[in-house]
Amino acid sequence: MMKRLFLAAAATLWAGIAQAAIDIKTVTSPGGIDAWVVEEPSIPFVALEIRIRGGASLDEPGKRGATNLMTALLEEGSGDMSAQEFQARLESLAATLRFRVYDDTLSISAQYLTENKEEVLGLLKQALTEPRFDQDAIDRVRAQVITGINSDAKDPNSIASAAFNSAAFEGHPYGTSMDGTVESVSALTREDLITAHRNAITRERMFVSAVGDVTAETIGGLLDDLLGDLPAEGPPQPEDIDFGLDGGVTVIDFATPQSVALFGHAGIERDDDDFFAAYVMNQILGASGFESRLMTEVREKRGLTYGISSFLVPKVHAEMVLGQVASSNETIAQAIEVTRNEWARMAEQGVTEEELAVAKTYLTGEYPLRFDGNGEIADIMVGMQMIGLPPDYVVNRNDYVEAVTLEDVNRVASELLDPDALHFVVVGQPEGLE
Repeated sequence: MMKRLFLAAAATLWAGIAQAAIDIKTVTSPGGIDAWVVEEPSIPFVALEIRIRGGASLDEPGKRGATNLMTALLEEGSGDMSAQEFQARLESLAATLRFRVYDDTLSISAQYLTENKEEVLGLLKQALTEPRFDQDAIDRVRAQVITGINSDAKDPNSIASAAFNSAAFEGHPYGTSMDGTVESVSALTREDLITAHRNAITRERMFVSAVGDVTAETIGGLLDDLLGDLPAEGPPQPEDIDFGLDGGVTVIDFATPQSVALFGHAGIERDDDDFFAAYVMNQILGASGFESRLMTEVREKRGLTYGISSFLVPKVHAEMVLGQVASSNETIAQAIEVTRNEWARMAEQGVTEEELAVAKTYLTGEYPLRFDGNGEIADIMVGMQMIGLPPDYVVNRNDYVEAVTLEDVNRVASELLDPDALHFVVVGQPEGLE
């Protein structure tokens, strides 16, 4: 209850602060750990975010799913504490620790009251440096992962994603699920998890942010104590890979009255000079809900779907423009045709001044609303670090959006959007598609 009250109070505080410039201070600890800090001592609460580049892409050959399983086990006991003892102690301290893994990143989040800082960070350090990996915990969490894998094998959206990625990124970690397969996960040993832990949780490629009742002067010693015992370096990351799918349609037979489709082609890097123009363009094309062109043409005018969207996916080693849509087996072919036509129309004709103005108004208006809590700000800051943005980006971001011109958007649309390169992976029993 106490934690919920503090979280609510922090959110209210930051909702007001978000309207003003956030003062980000950059720090390097005596041990060489870089961090960004926002000091806000009015509420005795801290959010700490740590990201380590690599994530599930560091799985060793034949060990797919090891990093995912290892990460799930970090909360399952450490040091001399069982999983139950560890969680009970966290609860008594009104603290939250979360460990998550993605294709390219391992994420560590901590939220705690200032008065409990030492105990909470002691528990976090213990989880990071002394995981138990008890066999009973491994077996229990492994069973949960396998249940998820089996469930995904029956889910049309998961089937489409797996097939799309497998074809687009053959031979690369992106081409397989970070969860692994039933066979690969079943074969993982405790030694495999220890190896995955050593490979994934290192000081190399680490990014840190802290927000709340913390100071730039004290954060360095705190981080060295928390993270200084971790291995300095990890294994090499995978190589970059080109998007490997040509335009066309892949149909996967699946008994369901509604087909789902995942579609896309090569995209744009996050640090490309034209990224903001592409971002605004995609807002108009498919990211703005009922205001988007895809939603207007596919749903509103023709009633072919409940929803359709597009999104930019600038991953670390590859970039994509993706979209998704679901429609009945009888109408999915038409939905695909309309989607491809809208892709072509924007590439050839661009957008209007009115569409651009509406998109800018939305994007600049919603941005401050993201800064509504310590955790949200810490998450944004660590994400900024990972993609090489400067601290003043939070102040200048809306200026970047406003600087995008109609000529910029239309030029990028013509260069980036390629209807002939769109590949659709359709799961269902669609009529009129081969």
